[in-house]
Amino acid sequence: MTSEPDKKKPIWRRYFLWGMPVAGIAAAFVAGIVFWGGFNTAMEATNTKDFCISCHEMRDFVFEEYTGTIHDVNRSGVGAVCSDCHVPKDWTHKIIRKIKASKELYGKMVGTINTREKFEAKRVHLAMNEWERMKSSDSRECRNCHDFESMMPEFQKPRARQQHMNAMTVGQTCIDCHKGIAHSDARDRADEEYLEKLEAPNPDFIREIPPEYMASLERIEAKEAAEAATEKAAKQAQHEAVQAQIAAAVDAAVAEERAAASGEDAAAPSGGGGGSDVGSDIDWNAVATADLKLFYPGQASFEWVQNGKFHGGARPLTKGGDQCTTCHAKELDTIGNKIVAGGELEPTPIPGKRGVIDATVQAAHDDQNLYVRLQWPDAGHNPAPFVDGGKMDPDNQIKVAMMITGTGIEMGDQVGCWASCHADNTYMPFAPEADAIAGNADVAGRVTAQDTVTKYISESRTDVEVKGRRGKALGGWDKLKAEEEIAQYLKDGTYLDLMRVYADGSATNGYLLEQRVVNEGEIAASASLDAGMWTVVFSRPLNSGAPGDVPLEPGQTYTVGFAIHDDFAAARFHHVTLNTSLAMDDDAAFINVVKQ
Repeated sequence: MTSEPDKKKPIWRRYFLWGMPVAGIAAAFVAGIVFWGGFNTAMEATNTKDFCISCHEMRDFVFEEYTGTIHDVNRSGVGAVCSDCHVPKDWTHKIIRKIKASKELYGKMVGTINTREKFEAKRVHLAMNEWERMKSSDSRECRNCHDFESMMPEFQKPRARQQHMNAMTVGQTCIDCHKGIAHSDARDRADEEYLEKLEAPNPDFIREIPPEYMASLERIEAKEAAEAATEKAAKQAQHEAVQAQIAAAVDAAVAEERAAASGEDAAAPSGGGGGSDVGSDIDWNAVATADLKLFYPGQASFEWVQNGKFHGGARPLTKGGDQCTTCHAKELDTIGNKIVAGGELEPTPIPGKRGVIDATVQAAHDDQNLYVRLQWPDAGHNPAPFVDGGKMDPDNQIKVAMMITGTGIEMGDQVGCWASCHADNTYMPFAPEADAIAGNADVAGRVTAQDTVTKYISESRTDVEVKGRRGKALGGWDKLKAEEEIAQYLKDGTYLDLMRVYADGSATNGYLLEQRVVNEGEIAASASLDAGMWTVVFSRPLNSGAPGDVPLEPGQTYTVGFAIHDDFAAARFHHVTLNTSLAMDDDAAFINVVKQ
């Protein structure tokens, strides 16, 4: 009897790999691909804009804020959707983010933010969660598209160039400055102490400035320097032409005066001003001319510039030691024209008022005195709508002020005369009412305030509110220090030396400390309007030794500021300079006071 041959095993049972049927491995592999593909497809589906706005909370509250922003539509056509900013690209962090985001499903179920009121109540909390996530990752999602190494200063504004360099140097990251660029800025509602801690530089984020960045910076600075030289040459030619025109007008005026003295009919000479012999011994044609751009500041106070809620440059100013000119020197036209038109910093605009005044300044000295000459074009009258008659100071078509920064003033070398401009001065947003001033008789009597508060420096106050926490008024007009401390500040030179010239050529000398003080300090001045150009000249001793006069000495550089009240303006409705350097016989200073 023969045995029946063994049956062959099915092929899928004949072959093994690592002790497992090959067919089983293949099936598992295919199943894995199908699962992975399905999982990944589902994962990516949750990253689309359509998915994100499929619930009304996102569609009605968040998406409408995003629509139209630079991340939605722009000149290049490259946009960013929700997941580009809120979901990491790499797999590990993406999964972690998705797992954490699953709690949002619970929020959807219980209606945590299903109404506008609920959403607004939690907006700051939600924003803080994202700020902290981005801060902890060095703004990873931002850097998926934006990278310091790829930034070219040639295509940035001067302010952005400087702040990006600061960020790389000190260890700041994108979210420190760029909150609210796709949604409403919840930063204004966050606690200032929290923000200061969150936005503090992280040494771990410090990075070397890329060579490409520095090369690009050199190219744009060289280009701007060449353009500035060309513009300066054109302005110099224009200045010389104007001087010739002024000289002709003055000669005509003198001839008219002589004719009038001879009994002939003649019109009065143009312009104003006493003291026409001031600086007559100076050969102004031999004194270098510096272009001085004065812009309209509105209600941008010393407190405002230090507050990060309002001013993006607050940290570079207060923590980095930057000067105002570091960021803003090349954009004064833009700033002045924007503010003067009305808005947050100008609630009471004057229609037609110019945003900037392009002036020239010259300075000279002899063995005893400083001489300064300013010139700028006159402008037509634009009545102030909030003043009867349209003229805030009918007796003075123009006023010119020069301030010299003394020693020991907070950020004095950075901001210059801005140190005296406070949020509770006249016409400023926190200016006290007359009855509030009268109710503080001691302080009002000491600063001779009746209806308004004049300028002062922070050193004269025990406290100056900058942050406005819990609704506090900015400024510190009523926090006056003791008389003995004020006297010591004056003795130590902690004040702003203040000189003012008026349209009729009269002038005052004084200083700013606890208030604006006019003393008997020596000053001589002249002011005239000829051929549509104002010319103001004034002089004062280099070192009078008088209280409130900053002594001017060779080898020292001083921070100065200028202000022009034109068109019968008063109080804050003036044009001002940023911090400006002045030195005697020193070409490195913006204003070189040359020996004559």
